[in-house]
Amino acid sequence: MAFANEFSLASNGAWAEERVYKEEAHEARTAFQRDRDRVIHSKAFRRLEYKTQVFVNHWGDNFRTRLTHSIEVAQVARTVARALQINEDLTETVALAHDLGHPPFGHAGERALHDKMKQYGGFDHNEQTIRVVTLIEEHYPQFNGLNLTRATLRSLQKHASQPVGFPDETRTEPKQGHFLEALLVDICDEIAYNSHDIDDGIESGYLSLSQLEKNDLWKEYFQKTEKQYPNSSQKILVRSTIRALINGMVSDLIEHSRGNLENAGLKSLPELLEHTGNLDKPPLINYSSGMEERVKELKVFLFHNLYRHAEVVKMNERAAHIVSRIFDFVSQEPRMLPEEYFARIESYGKERVVADFIAGMTDRYAMRWNNEILGS
Repeated sequence: MAFANEFSLASNGAWAEERVYKEEAHEARTAFQRDRDRVIHSKAFRRLEYKTQVFVNHWGDNFRTRLTHSIEVAQVARTVARALQINEDLTETVALAHDLGHPPFGHAGERALHDKMKQYGGFDHNEQTIRVVTLIEEHYPQFNGLNLTRATLRSLQKHASQPVGFPDETRTEPKQGHFLEALLVDICDEIAYNSHDIDDGIESGYLSLSQLEKNDLWKEYFQKTEKQYPNSSQKILVRSTIRALINGMVSDLIEHSRGNLENAGLKSLPELLEHTGNLDKPPLINYSSGMEERVKELKVFLFHNLYRHAEVVKMNERAAHIVSRIFDFVSQEPRMLPEEYFARIESYGKERVVADFIAGMTDRYAMRWNNEILGS
């Protein structure tokens, strides 16, 4: 499909806003505002409230969930999108929707489902998000899914080689690059979970300030905060440091990405997709090299000191066991599936439908299945 001349680097225009099923434009909302609203009104979005970020939901009311994490990603991403003058509505939509396909119990649940699905194509939460918005959500008489725009679908697809739902589109026109808004959400996702996992880690008692002092990025911002507010409590110092850390990463990201975009000299959306589809080209949305290295060190620190903490590992092992038990049981007794899921078996295969069902579960629903139906 040819591009019109109306495109800039922000994802706007008829091609980006096209839907698989044609709809009339709305008089008061842009296409991407409508996408955002469809995401917010979906069952999958509401269920994120009871899905694990790091700590299983019932551990406490103060910890992040997939829902609060998604809101925090959207908040950060909107700020950067506005500063870079790219599509803020699309950015917000992708940020709010990016974890819709996550199963219960975070990455432990995802690994357990992937293990069970290895013979049937595997399981990936990004691909599951596409299934949610194109098939599983049922709201409209004309089609399954949410009928999101091309730009939203491609931004959510991330690692797939072919866009979903647009059979007229080939791999060569346009190149299978990513929109700036999708690249931006990826990094803002990282900013949100790096900083807020520190907050939750301290709240849980699994991270201490003495441990955090071993990380240079945290140490720099904590010392500046402590110097600025010498009479504040430890709790206030921690929260102030986290705000400063977010601001530091975001400011660096904006400044460096703005320079990247200026230096690239791209003039249109086709040129942008050509650039981002070429792995030999430098990234357009990125930190400076110094900040990038320090963020990598922070991620390694969190992996060893929080995500591999003995209690977190124990929790994850228990979670994986629950997901595996449910998968085995429902695969043997598919009539236990809700009717709308059972009806899809002929089209998609029993195992994939069972994976769809489990991926839609919240932590507490999965635990209820484990305790009341399977026996703890």
